[in-house]
Amino acid sequence: MNKNYIVTKSNYFIMNSSYDLNLEEQKLILTLASMVQPEDKEFKPYIFKISEFMKLLGVSNQCKYTDTPKITKELMKKVFEIEEDDTLIQTAWLSSATYKKGTGMVELEFSPRLKPYMLQLKEKFTQYKLGNILAMKSKYSPRIYEILKCNEFKKQGYIQIEIDDLKKILHSDNVYPRYYDFKRRVIEQSQKELKKMSDISFDFEEIKTGRTVTSLKFYIKVNELTALNTADDEVSATLMEVKENPIKKIMAIMCNSKITSLEAKKLNDTAKGDINMIREKYVQAQNVAKIGSIVGWMITALKEDYKTTKDNLKVDKFNDYEQRTYDFEKLEKRLLGWDDEETVKATGEEFEQLSIR
Repeated sequence: MNKNYIVTKSNYFIMNSSYDLNLEEQKLILTLASMVQPEDKEFKPYIFKISEFMKLLGVSNQCKYTDTPKITKELMKKVFEIEEDDTLIQTAWLSSATYKKGTGMVELEFSPRLKPYMLQLKEKFTQYKLGNILAMKSKYSPRIYEILKCNEFKKQGYIQIEIDDLKKILHSDNVYPRYYDFKRRVIEQSQKELKKMSDISFDFEEIKTGRTVTSLKFYIKVNELTALNTADDEVSATLMEVKENPIKKIMAIMCNSKITSLEAKKLNDTAKGDINMIREKYVQAQNVAKIGSIVGWMITALKEDYKTTKDNLKVDKFNDYEQRTYDFEKLEKRLLGWDDEETVKATGEEFEQLSIR
């Protein structure tokens, strides 16, 4: 169990489920979700040490260990809703929680009703590292993070959500009925936390009907340095080089595609160092119906300055969500230049040679 474990959820589940969990309950559920393997066909009893979970949350007080049974007991009581067309599903998060006295272990199992949203996902799903949400202090920040994360590559460059719909998803309509309070305590607080603690950040624009704010446009941005952050202190010096290293910056921008450092250099050379142009073409590529090699397509797009047309856009009938696929074990190695299990020192030498060529 560590902060580099991957949480996987369907986009439909993120955008169409409404629940009210406190911060500790959310972190427990997401930690459990990070233990689910993509290839699993059924939920398994997932066993972990309570002490490891508390360490992951940064809790050092031993007295807090007794809180975990209280958290899972409350979770068993909390029924939440998922809307599917004309069907409303009411289910609990956990089907069971088992504690063996004297072992400090807990065995948890998800409700089988959650299988379609977490297991055997082939398209329209979102993945992120558990560490992106663990340091958050507001209970609304993890939810807003997930909502924005699954809409990170919208064709129009933003996602617009009605205030009433957002309040419903967050279960905050009765807590902050006035928009001013909702904006200050939910939106702006989440904005600060995402920028500081996660791999994405956002700006927002208020859309008014008359004099009343009725919806928000969220403009989602990549926190490039944070996106590469790992739990290993010994590579922190290498990560700090990313900000000034165009090769690694490109790899950060294209963090959900399998590209090598040499491919990133080819893109950089083709774009003549214009990172914004590379970012633009990469976002455009997410919406093209058929692409063989992402790097080959982008090189041609950069040379010929492709423009988006209606003919080459994907036809997406599932709430306009883009498919996302990751191989994070390989991704981390590529992001850090460890394509062949090389050391950080060797990585530095490789990029130094690339920059000389």
